[in-house]
Amino acid sequence: DRSVSRGLGDVYKRQILCVKILMQKIRERGCYMFLLMGSIASIIVSVLQISFFSSTRKVGTSIHTVIKNLFLVDLTSLAIQKYVLHYKHFLNTSSYKPIAFVKFFILALFVALVYLGINALVNRYISFEGETPKKTKGTKALKIISAILFFLGILFVFATIWGGKSFGNVGADQLIINMMSPAGDGDDAVYVDFIESAFMPCLLLMSLFCVFVFSNFKIVYHKNKKTKVLFNDFIHRAISLVLALAMFASGTVFGVEKFHLTQLYNAYVSKSTFIEDNYKDPKTTKLVFPEKKRNIIHIYLESMENSYLSKDLGGNMKENLIPDLTKLGYEGYTFSDTDRKFGGPKKATGTQWSVASMVNQMTGLPMKVPTGKNTYGTPGNFFPGAWTFGDILRDEGYEQTVMFGANADFGGLTYLYDSHGQYKIMDHKYALEHSLIPKGYKEFWGYEDDKLYEFAKDELTRLSKTGKPFNFTMETADTHRPGYVSKKAQKKYPDKYSNAIYYSQHQTYKFIEWIKKQPFYENTTIVMIGDHCSMDTTFFKNFGDYDRTQYNVILNPSPDLKIDNSKFTNRQWANFDMFPTILAAMGVKIDGDRLGIGTNLFSDKKTIFEEYGFKKADKQLEKKSVFINEHILKSPDHQEIGVRASKKKK
Repeated sequence: DRSVSRGLGDVYKRQILCVKILMQKIRERGCYMFLLMGSIASIIVSVLQISFFSSTRKVGTSIHTVIKNLFLVDLTSLAIQKYVLHYKHFLNTSSYKPIAFVKFFILALFVALVYLGINALVNRYISFEGETPKKTKGTKALKIISAILFFLGILFVFATIWGGKSFGNVGADQLIINMMSPAGDGDDAVYVDFIESAFMPCLLLMSLFCVFVFSNFKIVYHKNKKTKVLFNDFIHRAISLVLALAMFASGTVFGVEKFHLTQLYNAYVSKSTFIEDNYKDPKTTKLVFPEKKRNIIHIYLESMENSYLSKDLGGNMKENLIPDLTKLGYEGYTFSDTDRKFGGPKKATGTQWSVASMVNQMTGLPMKVPTGKNTYGTPGNFFPGAWTFGDILRDEGYEQTVMFGANADFGGLTYLYDSHGQYKIMDHKYALEHSLIPKGYKEFWGYEDDKLYEFAKDELTRLSKTGKPFNFTMETADTHRPGYVSKKAQKKYPDKYSNAIYYSQHQTYKFIEWIKKQPFYENTTIVMIGDHCSMDTTFFKNFGDYDRTQYNVILNPSPDLKIDNSKFTNRQWANFDMFPTILAAMGVKIDGDRLGIGTNLFSDKKTIFEEYGFKKADKQLEKKSVFINEHILKSPDHQEIGVRASKKKK
């Protein structure tokens, strides 16, 4: 008997030890905190249930209620957290911050209160009864105002979320310009997506809110044959208004913070003469081209940025995603905002989307929100008062082509390139019309970059045989979020976007290597620049305070260009500085080294950001410019000049 008792005692001790070790592991892993938060919520609700919704307060019954609620609330909350909210773990929570436990407590408390409400209704401690409200104009108006405020607030929230997912981290100016400009094949898709993703959820929640606001009921509490009205018409109206005001305020604050709506206020209301004061008219500025004019190949690399470099090179990746572009960077000249080789322009107002970037580099100006009757993307009305890179080269006898895999009608690019240089526009529509791709072919934005580079080789070969200097401009698309991975691409990385970036940069490198082997290369300058920083929100969510900049490089500039190595690092510049910089790289002498508000980065002249400071200057760029509205966005004189030049050329 003693040996049996001793054996049972040892087993008991081992069990106790195992439980202690298990509890210690649970505490270390953090499960204890989730259970603790859920238990606190359960106890709070249990006290309410015993106090107000129980027919007896006996100790045994009360303990039973507490235990039942502990199991019900903890298990339900953990299940919601794991399978609905998709938390990776609820046992191993070492990676979670304290805020995660606070959120779990709120979730558990909500679950407990829902259970309490259902229990009270089932056991008839609470009842919903009809009520005849006061029928006055004031009460009706209050309900209508509440509904309108709630709708506006929820619309702000959903529209902001939709805008972030559709366009990335952008400002309201970009959204407005994009919505006001044509979108080509994607026009209907944008509006359909907005209706389905933002407007319809708004209407659904609005409908539910209206059911609540315009329903006539009261909530009555029953206990011990006594009744008490907990919720009447007055409280109903007050809660409706408070909810509507809270939703309107939170939606507005969310929109202001996310889309920088204060900048939009500046664009429409606050005026500045900054652009006018620093503007150098390209039409009247003396430009001297070399005797043998150089060809220019200008490649906009969709969303290509320096963050894709490895950390040792100034990027933010463990492994360099753009090794081939890195090689080209060391071969050519890059303008960096840091003391390292790779860096780029500041993310200035009116520069951080594809159309804006092209406008910047063609005009030396930011793309501003149009006011009054001015707009973008209509025939003869895309910066009609600007004298651009394309206008200058057209008058110098250049043959000009621009190539996109997408539809050039997107954002009005057809009108930009047609009215400013009579470019040959080779886009998705052109490829279909000239049987470069099969009828009805549509891949990603139009056709993929694999085809784009092959078509570019053919067009460059044609241009080189015209006997004229040429300007060939193109934009890639495969690295536009969420990324397009070619069927030919090696899946080197676990995520789609990294594979798209890696393959795209390699294809670009092969294209440049092909150009180097062509007879026209000796007299050709190549400019490559990320059109803007990527708008993908998921890929960059853990980047923290890392300052993302666009990749840029200039290859084979004019041998007559004076190169000062001190000009390539610690620069404060923007996309619009590329306008005079590209001309300078082609060997063009620019009187004053400024065109528009852009500065020749090869020169000794400071950029506007270096002269005034980035924050101060960019704040002025946000504001409404009467000069832009009156002299750049409308100018019939310029249109007449363009027509005369076009006729003269023919």
